[in-house]
Amino acid sequence: MEPASKTLQYWRLYLLSLVLGIGGSFQYGIQVSVVASPAEHVQSFVNYTWMLRYGTPVEEYANQLIWSFIVAVLSLGAWAGAIHSGSLPVTYGRKKALLINDIVAMIAALLMLFSRMAKSFEMILLGRFLYGYNVGLGLSVHLMYIGESSPKKLRGFMTLSCSIFVGFGKVVGQIIGIKEIMGTEEMWPYLLAVSGLPALLQFVMLLFFPESPRYLYIDKGDTEGSRKALQWLWQEDDLKQEMDDMQKEREGAQGEKAKTVKDVLTSRCVRWQLLTLAIPCAGVQFCGINALYFYAFDIFRESGIPEGQMHYLAIGIGATELITVTLCSFLIDRAGRKKLMGYGYLLMGFTMVVLTVTLSVKEMSPMIPYVNIGLIFCVICIYGLGPSGVSMALPADLFLQAWRPSAYVISGTINWVGMFLVGMLFGYIVEGLGQFCFLIFVVYSIFSAFFLLYFVPETKGKTMVEIMKDFNKLNYKDRGDDAENTSVATKF
Repeated sequence: MEPASKTLQYWRLYLLSLVLGIGGSFQYGIQVSVVASPAEHVQSFVNYTWMLRYGTPVEEYANQLIWSFIVAVLSLGAWAGAIHSGSLPVTYGRKKALLINDIVAMIAALLMLFSRMAKSFEMILLGRFLYGYNVGLGLSVHLMYIGESSPKKLRGFMTLSCSIFVGFGKVVGQIIGIKEIMGTEEMWPYLLAVSGLPALLQFVMLLFFPESPRYLYIDKGDTEGSRKALQWLWQEDDLKQEMDDMQKEREGAQGEKAKTVKDVLTSRCVRWQLLTLAIPCAGVQFCGINALYFYAFDIFRESGIPEGQMHYLAIGIGATELITVTLCSFLIDRAGRKKLMGYGYLLMGFTMVVLTVTLSVKEMSPMIPYVNIGLIFCVICIYGLGPSGVSMALPADLFLQAWRPSAYVISGTINWVGMFLVGMLFGYIVEGLGQFCFLIFVVYSIFSAFFLLYFVPETKGKTMVEIMKDFNKLNYKDRGDDAENTSVATKF
């Protein structure tokens, strides 16, 4: 069979990736981007409902506090969803967990839609929390489901589809949020509720797809069901190699139950996997990309760009990230995770050093603000080509079946708590340090780069068992290379 036709035979797997991306990642991208557009309308609505209840306008600081919490509560809900991503997919399976999750998103959409009619801004708060729960659970289970359903040669490409849909959702959210479409006084409840449509679409389409083959085989012991799921998704009759790989993993687990978060945090046999997961996952929030988005608008203003055009530039930034993440999906299984993340963080760090210098001397020449714009787009391109997408694929690559759900809980917790902390503290950091705030992120980016390049083995094109053997050399290096074998990785 020719390589092109061999790739096309996985069209059902690609369709599964599309369905998974629509329900979780795409929704997250929309929720991140649409909330900024109706800010003034929601704050006006808060003041209106306050007047109806108490007969006096809400204090400005209280209104701002309520709005800040509406924005930040998404990350708290996502944390709750990430915590449940370790239990719901194990108890009910990956597919049923996503179906339950879609119902949560549809309830959130209804709360948003009827909040103005009910004259309740609390419904917006609850809806944002439920949306957060939806994306926190949905992103983890999306990655778990597609990673367990993909052949090793496509695992990186398929798991990176999550980042592509996040980027796509950001762009769509920015577009529909402009005043010419849904960013108006009349339309803001519909704008906030729009994420319910992808959830409904995923709920209907997911009914026609099988459960994760690895979940069926390793967790449930359903060999025939797993084989049928693989045949349906891959359209292959010769599945011996994949079935043998799952059999080895299952035998290594020796019937053990799924590991807890405490097991992952305390077990020596996954120590280096945990470090390899934690540092890049934290890096997504602490690599400076949020600082960059914050400063972008100031730099655009200094370049003389009209205020009314800022939203269109934001769309350009989102589109740049989407294009580079998409390009990364074609590179990840060729270049490997290690190089894309390691060199990505390194280049981001050096570029932000240059940006800090040019921001400090911006008055010296009228051309420097345009140089700064170019540097912003350079950092976004580097971020999209490496750290943004590859970090999401890590739990599927680094952990065996028994450990994977708890690994997603840890990665989700790091991501969402980091997002909440950056959102709450970043304003104070910028106020105190100005453009020198980038230097904090430079240190973390360069540290992450050296850790990944010098200490972490590559996972490209390897089975789960082969990856565990590489990490066991680090986990048990003081006992000798032959002191522990792969089965150790599944024992507490």
